[in-house]
Amino acid sequence: MCSRSNRFKDRDRLETSDIAYWTIRVMHDNPILPLVKNPYKLLKAAGLEQGQKVLEVGCGPGFFTVPAAETVGDEGHVYAIDIHPRAVERVKKKIEKKGLKNVSALCANASGTGLPGGSIDLAFVFGLRHITGGLKNMLTELSRLLKSGGILSFEKTKGSEAALIEEVERKGLTYTGKKGRIFLFQKKGLFLSLPTSRSTGVGPR
Repeated sequence: MCSRSNRFKDRDRLETSDIAYWTIRVMHDNPILPLVKNPYKLLKAAGLEQGQKVLEVGCGPGFFTVPAAETVGDEGHVYAIDIHPRAVERVKKKIEKKGLKNVSALCANASGTGLPGGSIDLAFVFGLRHITGGLKNMLTELSRLLKSGGILSFEKTKGSEAALIEEVERKGLTYTGKKGRIFLFQKKGLFLSLPTSRSTGVGPR
């Protein structure tokens, strides 16, 4: 189970409720879903490559987690985070069943992951309709985590495209284009090492 220190007291009840979790799990664990929404193709469009250190925001029950781990390979690593303990436990069971050693499933808020600054090559946010802690706080954290030249891949689910691009670019990320519903941004400039936002005891490998 997740440590209480990794949870925000004001987290949204809907997102952390068992009803929300089971709804998402039924959808994501449906064997038909990969036939209509190929996770490998979406991850390729997002920019995942072998050897990358990747952050998956809002991993849910792990629909993208295993494909992401297989994509980055043994030299890469995937940090899959979610605020729901059941989701994290589900991902842990999946990666154990697959025998994957390059995944860390963490109970953490995207606004304060606890990971070291400048440690992530690519972060992806897929299908996250509600962002606990708010979009601005999440973007601040992701900008901190990304290396110089790092990529943020954001699947737009609602709202104005222009507003999303403007919001992300305010955090020092440059819009580089989109592939379907996936908006791509890149962090520019030199990276200065920053302290972790919240300690989880887990760092890039």
